[in-house]
Amino acid sequence: MGGKLFFWLVICFPSSIALLATTFYQVLILSDLEADYINPFDAASRINYFILPEYIGQGALCVLCLFTGHWFMFLLSLPVTCYHIMRYVKREHLIDVTEVFRGLNAERKFRLAKLVMYLILLIVVIFCRKFNILPQFQV
Repeated sequence: MGGKLFFWLVICFPSSIALLATTFYQVLILSDLEADYINPFDAASRINYFILPEYIGQGALCVLCLFTGHWFMFLLSLPVTCYHIMRYVKREHLIDVTEVFRGLNAERKFRLAKLVMYLILLIVVIFCRKFNILPQFQV
């Protein structure tokens, strides 16, 4: 019982909140850039500051769910983790200052989709711990 409580309350919940907050901040910066409240250099540097920690946090959460036997959480976070790995390998993970306006709509849509995914992940974390819905398989 103590291990499950530690996993849900100390690892999953804060990491889900952190991923949700960083993605919301990135969407907010992109909206400010579109409305011309911030210049492209500041927007790109602010967003690029959070990209690598977000990728590492998402990957660590996915791997941790795999190793602890929480298969549903693992399968829920796997598509975003694979997409992050693909973007990192192709060196497309950072926003380029000179071409920030060219891909602004696509970047904002991608981050809004990630925001919805992280919100679903947070809801699953909250309700699965509260109601003990998802089974945990022993590895």
